[in-house]
Amino acid sequence: MIRIWIIYTEQQVGIVNIDDDLHDQIRKASGVSCRSINAQAAFWIKVGMLCEMNPTTPFNEIVTRELRAAGVAAEALKVASA
Repeated sequence: MIRIWIIYTEQQVGIVNIDDDLHDQIRKASGVSCRSINAQAAFWIKVGMLCEMNPTTPFNEIVTRELRAAGVAAEALKVASA
């Protein structure tokens, strides 16, 4: 059993107990996505909550909406010529 500390505000901290296998998956995913283990867990928690609150909205649409809300503007992909 692994404990993850989640900071809600400067004074308030919560503890989430997760199982070792899930922690291992978070660790692996964090390496692929270049996030810390805590940031990966927070990302999965936030996106999971958004997916549960919007069950008919596709994952990619939720992530795109969150990126736009944060001010991220993606440019169109350009295909390199061979």
